[in-house]
Amino acid sequence: MAGHSHVKNVMHRKGAQDARKAKQFGKVIREITVAARLGLPDPAGNPRLRAAILAAREVNMPRDTIDRAIKKATGTGGGEDFSEVRYEGYGPAGVAIIVEALTDNRNRTASDLRTAFSRHGGALGESNSVAFLFNRLGVLRYPATVGSADDMLEAAIEAGAENVESDATGHEVTTSVEDFFAVRDALESRLGPAESAKLEWRPTTLVTLDEEKAASVLKLLDLLDDNEDVQNVYGNFDIPDAVMQKLSA
Repeated sequence: MAGHSHVKNVMHRKGAQDARKAKQFGKVIREITVAARLGLPDPAGNPRLRAAILAAREVNMPRDTIDRAIKKATGTGGGEDFSEVRYEGYGPAGVAIIVEALTDNRNRTASDLRTAFSRHGGALGESNSVAFLFNRLGVLRYPATVGSADDMLEAAIEAGAENVESDATGHEVTTSVEDFFAVRDALESRLGPAESAKLEWRPTTLVTLDEEKAASVLKLLDLLDDNEDVQNVYGNFDIPDAVMQKLSA
């Protein structure tokens, strides 16, 4: 009986991992589709597509899957027409949340997100209802192997970046939205492609959460991330390490 239960448990976990992988693939394929349609099908001449392919590699997407997505996006067969939409709202404990989505049905996505927010004690708001609590920044991440913190700082300054933070795991370069593409191209010519390069929302103030509130916020974020239309989720919260350890136990 114990062996049977163990097998079922392994099967359940494998099923959950497969489902998570499928969702990751689906999100990346949407980004590849939009990037290929908005620019050239060649990543060398399409920075957004190049970034999307890097994201695909991060989730171990096979090369032929990437190629098929690009061909389908640039073919004459039509297919889904995705729109980029930003949703904003407040979650538990008054946490401000920004959700970026790629959707082929705005009404469906808005309805799904409204339900998710309300189910967890929050509310979906109007456009720009929480964006004022965030800054829009360009963010580039490089592995530690590209060079020392001093080398990265020198390269970033020469490229026109605003800030660099380095630690044992890597380097994070931030820029203004206006300078993002120029900085990205300058760093790429000097250091090679970044592990990731995209525009992100960074909160200007943080709401510190206790264990109960943190659990509620994380449940909402998990539900939002599970939505196939959702690409990125940002919030202005801080969970202390001690609280996170309790929640992870």
